Amino acid sequence: MSGPLVVLGDVLLDVDIVGAAGRLCPDAPVPVIEQAVERPRPGGAGLAALLAAADGREVTLVTALADDDPAHRLRAMLAPHLEVVAFHLNGGTPRKMRIRSGSQSVARLDVGEGEAVDGPVGPAVTEAVQNAGTVLVSDYGRGVTRHRVIRDLLAGLAGEVPVVWDPHPRGEPPVPGTRLVTPNEGEAHRLAAAEGSQEWEGAGTGLPAAAHSARFLAAAWDVEGVAVTLGANGALLSGRTGVPYLVPAEPVTGDACGAGDSFATRAAQVLADGGRLTEAVSAAVRHATEFVGAGGASALATRLARGDSPPAPSERTADAFEVAERVRRGGGTVVATGGCFDLLHAGHVRLLEQARRLGDCLVVCVNSDASVRRRKGPTRPVSTVADRVRVLEALSDVDAALVFDEDTPGPLLERLRPDVWVKGADYAGAPLPEAGTVRAYGGEVVLLPLLEGRSTTRLLSSAKGIGT
Repeated sequence: MSGPLVVLGDVLLDVDIVGAAGRLCPDAPVPVIEQAVERPRPGGAGLAALLAAADGREVTLVTALADDDPAHRLRAMLAPHLEVVAFHLNGGTPRKMRIRSGSQSVARLDVGEGEAVDGPVGPAVTEAVQNAGTVLVSDYGRGVTRHRVIRDLLAGLAGEVPVVWDPHPRGEPPVPGTRLVTPNEGEAHRLAAAEGSQEWEGAGTGLPAAAHSARFLAAAWDVEGVAVTLGANGALLSGRTGVPYLVPAEPVTGDACGAGDSFATRAAQVLADGGRLTEAVSAAVRHATEFVGAGGASALATRLARGDSPPAPSERTADAFEVAERVRRGGGTVVATGGCFDLLHAGHVRLLEQARRLGDCLVVCVNSDASVRRRKGPTRPVSTVADRVRVLEALSDVDAALVFDEDTPGPLLERLRPDVWVKGADYAGAPLPEAGTVRAYGGEVVLLPLLEGRSTTRLLSSAKGIGT
């Protein structure tokens, strides 16, 4: 990607008003939300741009903003992380407010009917779009993609650089030559019906309907691919012809708000790096699943409220810390262990089983790929950290896994603060650098017996001998 990732579209101010509902209002059968706090965050194209910037990209957000308090708040939240280039929004900045009791939404209020209308956009906007290395269009039906100058600029770029278009039923169709369009299932059916007019006969429900809509839209819009997001079922990619490509999603629970933005953002990044459509959709499903599991847009709002940066992928470890905190609140014991876990074998499984019995949850701290290379040499690890974590989290004795990039897990343990830190008996009589960290906060270190004759090194040596 020679130029920055340009996110172009409508920005909203999203606000979660979060409290606890313990009683009903005396004058109406509605819950009273007490001790409410306000958690603002960028929404729409603003959220997509922020997520892309969190992954280390050079990002420019092109949008329309009014001169009002919500717009000023949006600029203040976005400016530390990316460049904002804006033209005039006619009317008030749109705000979407969710009233929530814990993790449950009680009501939503939409305020502000601002829209971008045709008119001058200024040289800064024109230059930003023309210099894009990749474009992500985040259309929320507020007029940015309907603006004639913007649409002409996009039409000139499509085919020259990857363009990913996240559509909206009230928005505009993507320009011909767009690389990938990412509607959700309901949007795909409504958009197909709108494009098909009298010719559209409907496609029923389920995967056949998604494939029918995607294929129809790819042809009607003259785009390379349409990926219909299916929520917990993943996403289905189809072009104008050929067999659709289905990417299932891993089961996850969490706040799904912002999952579509997360999906489109990661797809654009993969295409920016030269990836194929199938690679982009596969990566996007994984990324959106992780985003939901880590708390979704609500977790992002919490970090912004603390003044933190948006979470980078390696930092999205909220699940493990939440598991540990939940166990502590219940008076339980948090156990943790760590290592490379490259080529998981029976010795690893035995250690994890024994460690889990020492407490009420087990968190595994896993060396990153770079950390393994520093410890084991340039030919290791055999399995990437993503694969190692996935295998570990599939074990019933493992409640969560965390990745660390340092040579020792000491800095991570200072944050996690397990009651018990477990290592194998091969460390008996040897210095354990993190032991001081654990004991300093009141934790304890224990060694567990190993299963004789099992090691990754021995497995690799055996495999090499067989191969020769």
